[in-house]
Amino acid sequence: MKKDTNQQLMTNWRWWMVVLLFVATTVNYMDRQVLSLTWKEFIAPEFHWTDSDYGTITAVFSLFYAFAMLFAGKFVDWMGTKKGYLWAIGVWSFGACAHALCGWAAMHIEGYESIEAMKAVEAGTDAALAIASVSVWLFLAARAILALGEAGNFPAAIKTTAEYFPKKDRAFATSIFNAGASVGALVAPATIPPLAAWLGWEMAFIIIGALGFIWMGFWVFMYDKPQNSKHVNKAELEYISQDEEEEGAAAAETEEKSSIPFLKCFTYRQTWSFIAGKFFTDGVWWFYLFWAPAYFQDQFGYKASSGTGMMLIITLYAIVTFISIIGGYLPKYFVEQKGMHPYKGRMLAMLIFAFFPLFALFAQPMGQYSAWWPAIIIGLAGAGHQAWSANLFSTVGDMFPKSAIATITGIGGMAGGISSFLINKGAGVLFTYSENAGAAFTFLGFEGKEAGYMIVFCFCAVAYILAWSAMKILVPKYKKIG
Repeated sequence: MKKDTNQQLMTNWRWWMVVLLFVATTVNYMDRQVLSLTWKEFIAPEFHWTDSDYGTITAVFSLFYAFAMLFAGKFVDWMGTKKGYLWAIGVWSFGACAHALCGWAAMHIEGYESIEAMKAVEAGTDAALAIASVSVWLFLAARAILALGEAGNFPAAIKTTAEYFPKKDRAFATSIFNAGASVGALVAPATIPPLAAWLGWEMAFIIIGALGFIWMGFWVFMYDKPQNSKHVNKAELEYISQDEEEEGAAAAETEEKSSIPFLKCFTYRQTWSFIAGKFFTDGVWWFYLFWAPAYFQDQFGYKASSGTGMMLIITLYAIVTFISIIGGYLPKYFVEQKGMHPYKGRMLAMLIFAFFPLFALFAQPMGQYSAWWPAIIIGLAGAGHQAWSANLFSTVGDMFPKSAIATITGIGGMAGGISSFLINKGAGVLFTYSENAGAAFTFLGFEGKEAGYMIVFCFCAVAYILAWSAMKILVPKYKKIG
């Protein structure tokens, strides 16, 4: 059967779906990055923010994202991939644009005539603290809307890849659209700081946020389930459904229709394996995403809008992008060339990628010589995360029926959001404390804020080995649910 299929001229509409997922994920991360690329240079001076204030905003965003993820997957499974994705990107695009109103709202709430009047308030005074407090709450409201919508991106995207790809190809397809996270982070420093400097930070939020509304138009006309799509011919549909042929038509039909009750999902070791994988590692990626621009400004004096500052971030995410895509191909190689079971090949690939983040141990020490060393080193560690993440997402499709994929992805995303809350809030408090303590705060030969960064880098380095070990203990051998 497969031989006949391969001899036919197969359509490749599944790859256009990957393009759409890639663009959506790119926009998703650009919307998330606008704040991290503008707060230190443009927003903090207006609202008198400290590192702890920014840490609170990123942490609460992560916590709200975690809560939304718990239900986002179930929502996508209930609404269906097409409608669920439209709702998700529509809400987060609105939330992204809403950030632009925070300055105007803070100005009127506090009774100032202009933004410049707020900026001119003496730092450390009660008035400055009031402005900081009000503005933080306003940004938290906008971030909550953003988080609510963004929570739907990965459940919907993973569900789409499970619909359009056989198991052996899912990690590669996921690595391509998941590269949108690093491409978004790559494009962001080249576009957002110049936009903020030229048109104001408010317009940076509006312009980037509006991209999601454009994407919605393409999704409406291009997506449909493969069996219903006029763009998918018989040969491609047979290729997509090859796992169902091997497992049996009856089993495939049961998988498509069966639904796992929400609470029952938590009774499976496979669910907790995915939760462990996300909990230990997602916070690491979000730390790099949210704090890298501030790190290069704090430690080396390069602002995000400066030429060197932009090139450091671009270099970091260029490394992440190209290496992570190759990483998604590794399980496909193990399956097709080495004859391994997809899940076994995926776990072996994840073990390999778990060692990449160990490079983070050298970021702070090598930073004594040049800012370019941390950019390269964090890029390698981030590439390890993205390759790890692409395979981690694909383990859900390996072990759960299609009807539950978005739900399980959402549950794992909740765990990842909680870890992001802990690491971002913890980092904000740690950096403020270590900076104030100065030489009195030391760790592994570093003092003050440098010591604070070294502590976080140490955790980032070992998180993936801990995650892989926990997953292997929970699910030592492949076992499919349903």
